[in-house]
Amino acid sequence: MSPTPAAAPDWGWATEYENVSGEVAICGVGESDHSKASGRTTRDIVGQAVERALADAGLEPRDVDGLMYISMPDQMDVAGFHEYFGTDHDMWESKGGGGMTHAAAAPYEAAHALRDGLASVILNTFGVAWATQRSNMVGGPGESHAQELFKQNLEIPMGWFPQPVYFATVARRHMFEFGTTQEQLGAIAVAQRRNANHTPTAVMHDRTLTMEQYLAAPTIVAPFRKEDCCLISDGGGAFLMTSTERARDMAKPVVEVAGVGLGNSSTGTHWAQQPAFTSTPQVFAAPVAFEMAGVTHDDIDLYTCYDPFTIHTLMQLEDSGFCPKGEGGAFVEGDTLNFDSGKLPTNTHGGLLSHAYVLGIAHVVEVVRQVRGEAAAQVPGAEIGIYGGYTGPQAATLILRRVP
Repeated sequence: MSPTPAAAPDWGWATEYENVSGEVAICGVGESDHSKASGRTTRDIVGQAVERALADAGLEPRDVDGLMYISMPDQMDVAGFHEYFGTDHDMWESKGGGGMTHAAAAPYEAAHALRDGLASVILNTFGVAWATQRSNMVGGPGESHAQELFKQNLEIPMGWFPQPVYFATVARRHMFEFGTTQEQLGAIAVAQRRNANHTPTAVMHDRTLTMEQYLAAPTIVAPFRKEDCCLISDGGGAFLMTSTERARDMAKPVVEVAGVGLGNSSTGTHWAQQPAFTSTPQVFAAPVAFEMAGVTHDDIDLYTCYDPFTIHTLMQLEDSGFCPKGEGGAFVEGDTLNFDSGKLPTNTHGGLLSHAYVLGIAHVVEVVRQVRGEAAAQVPGAEIGIYGGYTGPQAATLILRRVP
């Protein structure tokens, strides 16, 4: 079977971004404890992550005068920040932050806030207590999707719900079009679990996974096994941004934002209508980020991406240009994705599949630690890393680089 050519570029577009390369640095990172159901509240989880990010940067809560988060329940807004830390100073505030694509795009908005003098130290944070909430049969990603009217009336009645079902359909289509195999999906799950086994903060740190175990696991919805699907976790993360000039005077190595890109799909969240069914909007986001950063794919030392299912890692590797469309299966085989031996170490902390499902915020934390040389599963000599954010209707590429 001949591979289907890549979809025409009329199914989406890139958000027009001006060059902000080198203007913003991430000067502090922190994660909460990641776990299964813990009984913690989202606010407590986020607060712990922020405390650790502040300690990492050597800053006090009063030093933070900008806050970015997403408009989801229980996230830390300015009022919540002041309540948690006992402060009352003025803060610039934006709901353009959080996880997913926002974790990648937040530095772009932060660059403009820094330029305009609206803030000098900007916090982006995100957390969830979905594992705890799911123990009470509420919350989680399925519930948020079920609230969309299109899905309620046209997808759910047909049984095309929730996420494992419709992304398994995407995976099956990729198999049909390009000959992608079960073992190739398994290579992603196995590699990310191995990376998590070397990362003490990962939820699946103590659970190994071999290809034999993966193939022996029961099918949930073809072709997905449980290990093809992300965790449901309690956890969160935070990172602090400031000007690169100011970051040079701080204790940690300077990690600058080298490039940012945001891609959009014209069909929104309705994948049933997506003409490029086996593609993601990274095809629009990645070129913008690479051009802004002035780097090539050969310059990249590690790659992380929002990976709710194994097929997403494979497609985003293709759509970000690390291999031609349809060749992602062959690309991920063997030790390609391993942190210590791979040609493109990927999701070196274990990703959403094996580290924690905290919607991408921990991916950015991981890239920062990697290019600083501080990661648990350290990529030798890492200097440039990528986070690829994804929501379905959008994808974003964030390129981070250590500054000598």
